[in-house]
Amino acid sequence: MTDRKGNILLVEDDPNLGFVIQDALKRLGYSVHLCRDGKEGLKYFNEHAYDLCVLDVMLPNKDGFSLAEDIRMTDDRVPIIFLTAKSQTEDRIAGFKAGGDDYLTKPFSHEELALRIEAILRRTIEKTGEQRRREEFEIGDYTFDHRELMLRHPDEDRKLTRKEAEVLRLLCMHQDQVLPRELVLNMVWGDDTYFLGRSLDVFISRLRKYLKRDARVQINNVHGVGFKLQVD
Repeated sequence: MTDRKGNILLVEDDPNLGFVIQDALKRLGYSVHLCRDGKEGLKYFNEHAYDLCVLDVMLPNKDGFSLAEDIRMTDDRVPIIFLTAKSQTEDRIAGFKAGGDDYLTKPFSHEELALRIEAILRRTIEKTGEQRRREEFEIGDYTFDHRELMLRHPDEDRKLTRKEAEVLRLLCMHQDQVLPRELVLNMVWGDDTYFLGRSLDVFISRLRKYLKRDARVQINNVHGVGFKLQVD
């Protein structure tokens, strides 16, 4: 951990509230990235390492509960705090079921939010901060360094593009599991339109070619669902 207090992803569609929260947390020494909708938040979560997420529940494009569920598919450790105008018990239960660690009802004081963030990070950041985002993987005879965008084989080193590396990292994190197509599109491209879906197929084809030196490594299509990376 560096001398910063923590790196926070804040997803809030109210521009005034988002700015005020971001400014208050920055004044306390946190690094805060503000996103305006759920899909943008998911994309930025995939591209950066965060110590904690603060998610509004009522978000455009992808609501906070759905965003948390997608985050939990790739990271079961990062703490999540929900912000919501709803206070009913069933809403709180839905938040915890979606993977939330805490729940704050609007209106709230910035001091209370800061104290909750501090309490959660005190328990988690030293233990899990460096573990949450894996950057190096073994894939059969290959080694993949996501940070350096390098796919290495005893006979060849290949520099990947950023998006190729992001897709391969998600496949590696879900090895022997089905990786949903929609999740990849939203995390890497920030959208799941048909056109981008065709682009993803091109990227999968490229990765298959890059991995062909080891016949045990397969990226299989799971019809209508997504992809599965397997090493026999």
